[in-house]
Amino acid sequence: MGADAGKIAEMLLREHVGGVTFQPFAAAVGITVADDAYAVQREYVRLLLQSRATTAAGYKIGLTTPRMQAMCGIDSPVAGVIITDRVHASGTRISAAAYGHVGLEFEIAVRLGQDLAPAGRTPTFAEVGAAIDGVCPAIELIDDRGADYRKLDALSLIADNAWNGGVVLGDFRPSWPDLAAIEAVVSVDGKIIDRGFGRDVLGHPFYSVAWLATHLAAQGSRLRAGDIVMTGSVVTTKFPDRIESYHYELSDCGAVELSVSV
Repeated sequence: MGADAGKIAEMLLREHVGGVTFQPFAAAVGITVADDAYAVQREYVRLLLQSRATTAAGYKIGLTTPRMQAMCGIDSPVAGVIITDRVHASGTRISAAAYGHVGLEFEIAVRLGQDLAPAGRTPTFAEVGAAIDGVCPAIELIDDRGADYRKLDALSLIADNAWNGGVVLGDFRPSWPDLAAIEAVVSVDGKIIDRGFGRDVLGHPFYSVAWLATHLAAQGSRLRAGDIVMTGSVVTTKFPDRIESYHYELSDCGAVELSVSV
């Protein structure tokens, strides 16, 4: 890599604090492969945790549906880290002004009841299901800092922690229906604006978790008991531009709500 991961991470932290508009930067600093980008992400997350005196709560997986991949012009999933002090309960209110440019992604979240660490292989569907002890509807808060999606590249996105700005969680349920068939409905101020299905996420959200477990194992890490995993948005990102109230429901699996001020 053409530059030190720590120095790039420091640059990212300064840009976030300063509200700098996102510009693709990977090529300019010598990030040429995903391993380099994730090395920068680890350093950036380390600095972020240190500066906020907090811990990691789990992971987000992005670009797991054809709709999201088409929106961003990237053809494979990406992962990022969820920060504990950015985990919110249903009913929270956020101010869009607190972000560079906030987007909302509507997802199925899972919680690990035990470690999931396959030895040199992708975990099976059954192994993923056995490791999960809760499922809930969830909204990811992304901060794309006003990025031009026509110029977006995967390596810059990965290095910037896949833009995770927080999550809003519904109540985790210890049992759940078929997550492939489950319908997701997004409403704003009482009006339905979009729908999707669990199968839109790599065929089933558990396959998204399996991808993450394999990805982490390749980095010498693992999914651990208690980790929250955001499995990917079932619809395209929504960008609030006025005072709005969002209601997101998963059939037979509860709902989560979020209010946005501007």
